[in-house]
Amino acid sequence: MLAKVLSSAVIGIDATIVEVEVDISQGLPSFSTVGLPEGAVRESKERVKASIKNSGYHFPSDRITVNLAPADIKKEGSAFDLPMAVGILAATGIIPTASYTHCLVLGELSLDGLIRPIRGALPIAIMAKEMGLRGLYLPRENKVEAAVVAGIDVYPVESLGQLVEALSGFRKISPVQMEAREVLRKSVPDEDFSDVQGQENVKRAMEIAAAGGHNMIMIGPPGAGKTMLARRLHTILPELSFEEALETSKVYSVMGLMPKGFGLVSTRPFRCPHHTISDAGLIGGGQNPKPGEVSLAHNGVLFLDELPEFKKNVLEVLRQPMEEGSVTISRASSSVTYPSNFMLVAAMNPCPCGFLGDPKRECTCTYLQIQRYRSKISGPLMDRIDIHMEVPPVQFKDLKRKETGKGSSEISKRVKKARVIQSRRFRRTRIYSNANMNTRQIRKFCVVDAESNDLLERAMDKFGLSARAHSRILKIARTIADLEGCSEIESTHVAEAIQYRSLDRRMLR
Repeated sequence: MLAKVLSSAVIGIDATIVEVEVDISQGLPSFSTVGLPEGAVRESKERVKASIKNSGYHFPSDRITVNLAPADIKKEGSAFDLPMAVGILAATGIIPTASYTHCLVLGELSLDGLIRPIRGALPIAIMAKEMGLRGLYLPRENKVEAAVVAGIDVYPVESLGQLVEALSGFRKISPVQMEAREVLRKSVPDEDFSDVQGQENVKRAMEIAAAGGHNMIMIGPPGAGKTMLARRLHTILPELSFEEALETSKVYSVMGLMPKGFGLVSTRPFRCPHHTISDAGLIGGGQNPKPGEVSLAHNGVLFLDELPEFKKNVLEVLRQPMEEGSVTISRASSSVTYPSNFMLVAAMNPCPCGFLGDPKRECTCTYLQIQRYRSKISGPLMDRIDIHMEVPPVQFKDLKRKETGKGSSEISKRVKKARVIQSRRFRRTRIYSNANMNTRQIRKFCVVDAESNDLLERAMDKFGLSARAHSRILKIARTIADLEGCSEIESTHVAEAIQYRSLDRRMLR
């Protein structure tokens, strides 16, 4: 007796078809699983056996062999429990074979027959549509996530018994259908830029960073408001487009971090890992590679507070993802690529004690201590950070000022206008902001006049800026021009952009 059930495995953030073949033959009672199963898959036989019995069905006391094809791909996770149980019940004649063909079956079984949620429902639904399958049966908790994909039927199931009755024709399960934009629900943030008193120059820099998707570092004494400002950056970023939300949601889906009741991640991610994080935790890795913080921050913000406190080798692994917008993790058995197009926002003190340059508090650090502290951040990493901003201490008069500063809604309107200009500029590419422009696009869209060119040349000579810094100045100038609605880059735009690049040479020499 042989039965075949279609299921799926997730590799990276993409899914692939897995055919669960169940053979029941005469012999001593046994249950063996082949096809490169990982630990959770090998343990599924105990869950499947108990679930079938506790659901009121007969579990065959024969030799059961389950093959997960193709056999050269590692299978992990508990989503194969349900297709195994369906295969066994189909092989014994309880379920008609024709009832589940051209459909995917996925779900983790509990011992009493209930079906628990799985990871990766969104990429699996996308793959099922691309393969031309009719629908998929999956846990009820994953129905909204999978129903985002239009053109495929999603059947939510709560228990093994309910699925068996539905496949046998005794019960009808209605498919869930939902437009993707209906699940892009917007939440009102608790933070607002009007909460920040003073620091108008820093707010201007953050507005430019948000408008162009530029990386940014803030340097200032403790209590100046660096963390407070960074945590409000997402309130002025433009809303996720459907394509961006889909890319981000796929990463969260495979990690099992999808917001409850949401089909897609509806707001730009804000990730703030602790400085004790490892390089694998930041970039991704493991025996079976998983996404790291840079991928969880895809299309959002990665905030690194107290930047010099991170291990130097951890910071250095950021350089490639910041340039390429993706991370490839290679192991002996597999190689996976995760997206990592994020805005890096970092904060640091000017010295170990934090009071270097403070007009009211004296710095107690020696020259050697300051150099050792700053050397934790390499020149190549600073080169990849577009905007460098000094954050001075907040004055008492600013704290007691009754009128509030510019709010997030006001700043956000200007940012959105600038992003609309950029979306038109890059409408035929996969680029969403000025920060992602390549060399050819910089030459095309960042043309400067003779006066601006002379200004750039003097800045390069004075500060010893690299060719990469030159490109980033042009990108920032292009963003400033977009914020002002100018089609051409003027010398004032270049001059403002240069002031955001001079800090690293003064700080790290």
